[in-house]
Order: sequence, then structure tokens, then C-alpha cells
Amino acid sequence: MARYPRSDELESPSSIDHGGSGTPHYGGGDGSGDSGDASPDYYQNLRRYRLFVFLVFIGVFIFFTALSSAYIIRRGNGHVDWQTGAFVRDWQPLTLPSILWMNTLLLALSSCALEFARRNLVRQVAIAPAVAVPGVAREKKYSAPWLALTLILGGGFLAGQFLAWERLRAAGVFIATNPSSSFFYILTASHAAHLIGGMLALIYAAGLSIFSTKLEREVVVVDVTSWYWHFMGLLWIYIFLLMRFAQ
Repeated sequence: MARYPRSDELESPSSIDHGGSGTPHYGGGDGSGDSGDASPDYYQNLRRYRLFVFLVFIGVFIFFTALSSAYIIRRGNGHVDWQTGAFVRDWQPLTLPSILWMNTLLLALSSCALEFARRNLVRQVAIAPAVAVPGVAREKKYSAPWLALTLILGGGFLAGQFLAWERLRAAGVFIATNPSSSFFYILTASHAAHLIGGMLALIYAAGLSIFSTKLEREVVVVDVTSWYWHFMGLLWIYIFLLMRFAQ
């Protein structure tokens, strides 16, 4: 005669064997994207690096605030002509190269491309628990093409800045020609130097996207780089408007 198992003999859900592999594992301390959900270390690292980038923002902001303040103060300075007694300003308005408009557009488009890459990676981390379940199809990662496009557009911006400098030099406007030209070269060159730092981080992120299997590490690098890149884009718009309307 069949005997029904008692309640204490029933297996608990955690002891059921799922195809001999045990309960699916959704996280890992190694930060690997293939292990499923992001580990606590991933969120800690993300907050830590975001804080670091925020501190970098403060330093860059102070630097360019000092430059722009010097720009405005120097624009209004001059000297008194001892013969006529008139106040003479040596500041001469600088005609900005028209290519700067195209450069601004390229940098804005690069920020959009980088944001697409960041959101794709964040989505990959969010759905990691689902794709870790056997039988669930894994979505394709599209971050690498967007990162490559960001690098191309960023390189186009830097090439356009160099072309703007060349056009000014061809017109006989050098860094020592006038205080306005001095500030133009200093502001644009300083911004370009900071942007190159962001491009180096993008190259590293693109390498992770192609060669690394650790999704969380790639997300952290792309996330903090995108914050820095967007900040540099906004900073350039500020510099461009300053030189355009504060002549």
C-alpha cells in the first residue's frame, strides 16, 4: 500500500536539484558580468569612483572659474593715456573661427553616443539575474560601437580645435597678438588637454568592452567616464558662449 510522505520528509525549495547544478547563482564577489546580478562590490565601486570624479569636477571647475574671471577682468582693463588723459583699452575683440560651431556639434553628438553606451551597459547589469537562468536568451551588448563612435566624434572635435588655431595663425593672430587671443588659446588648449584625459579613459573602456568578460568593471569605467565627458561638453559650451558674447 502506497505511503504518502510526511510533511517533515518533504524537500525544501532550496534543496531541489535544478538539473544537478543547484540553485542558480546570481552574484559574485569577483564582479564578473557572467555570474548574473551585480555584486555589492559593484555598487560600492560605482559610488567610490563617482565620488572621485565629483572631486575632479570641483578642481576643474575652480580652474576654469579662475580663468574666466581673469578673462572678464582683463577685458575691462586698460590704461590712461598721459598725453590726452583718455582711458585706453588694449583689448581687441577676436573674431572666432566659424568652425567652432561644428566642433560644438561634434562634442554634443559624442556625449549622446556615450550616453547610449552607458545606458546599454546599465541595462545589461539590471537584467543579469534573468539571463543567468538556464534557457533565457542573453541580450547582445552594443556598447563597443557607441564607444567607438564617441572616440571618433571626440577626435573630430580635437581636430577641429587644431584647425581653428591654424586658421587664426594664418590670419596673423597668435597667442601674444592681443590679450583676447591669449585667452582664446589658453582656454581652448586647457579644455582640449582635459578632454584628452577623457579620451584615454574611453580607449580603456573600449578595450574592456572588447576583451574583458567582467561586465561590472566595464559599467563602472563607462559610467564615470560618461559623467566626466558630459561635464567637459557643458564646460566647452560655457567657454564658447563666454568668448562669443563677452568680447
